[in-house]
Amino acid sequence: MASQHGNASGTTAHTTADGGKPPFPPFESHTFASQLVWLAISFVALYVIVSRLALPRVGGILEKRQKAIADDLAAAQKMRDESDHELEAYETELANARGKAQAIGAETRDKLNAQSEQERKTLEDRLAIKLAEAEKTIAGTRTAAMSNVREIASEAAATIVRQLVGVQPDAKAVESAVDASLKG
Repeated sequence: MASQHGNASGTTAHTTADGGKPPFPPFESHTFASQLVWLAISFVALYVIVSRLALPRVGGILEKRQKAIADDLAAAQKMRDESDHELEAYETELANARGKAQAIGAETRDKLNAQSEQERKTLEDRLAIKLAEAEKTIAGTRTAAMSNVREIASEAAATIVRQLVGVQPDAKAVESAVDASLKG
C-alpha cells in the first residue's frame, strides 16, 4: 500500500494505491491482533477499576442507605411503641381520674344526703314540738270552748223552755239535761 504524504498546500491526504479511501481502521485485518490485545488490556483495567474502586463505593453507599433506612424504621417503631405506651398511660390516668371523680361525686352525694337527712330530722323535731304545742293550745281552746258551750247551752235551754212553756225551769234540771246531751 502506497500513500502519499503532503502536498504543495501543506495538507495531508490518505489514499490507497488504487486512488480510493482506506477502510475504517477497526476493520483492517492486519490490526486485529493488536486491537484484541488492547481490548483485553482495557477490559482488565476497566474491570479492576470498577471492581476495586467503583463497586465498593456504590456498595458502601447502598449499605449506608440501607442502614439509614433500617435505623429510621427502628426509630419510627421505637417512637410508635413509646406513643402506644404513653397512650396506654394516658388512658389509665384518664380511667383513674374518672374513678376518682365518681368517688368524689358519690362522697359528696352521700354527705349531702346525710346533711339533708339531718336537716329533715331537725325540721321534723321542730314540727313535732310545734304540733304538740298546737295540740295543747287546741285542747285548751276546746276545753274553754266546751266549758263555754255548756254555759251557753244551759242558758239557751233555759231561755227556750221559758219561751215555750212560759215558766223559768230549775237551773239544776237544765244543767243535768245539758250534761246528758253533751255526753251522749
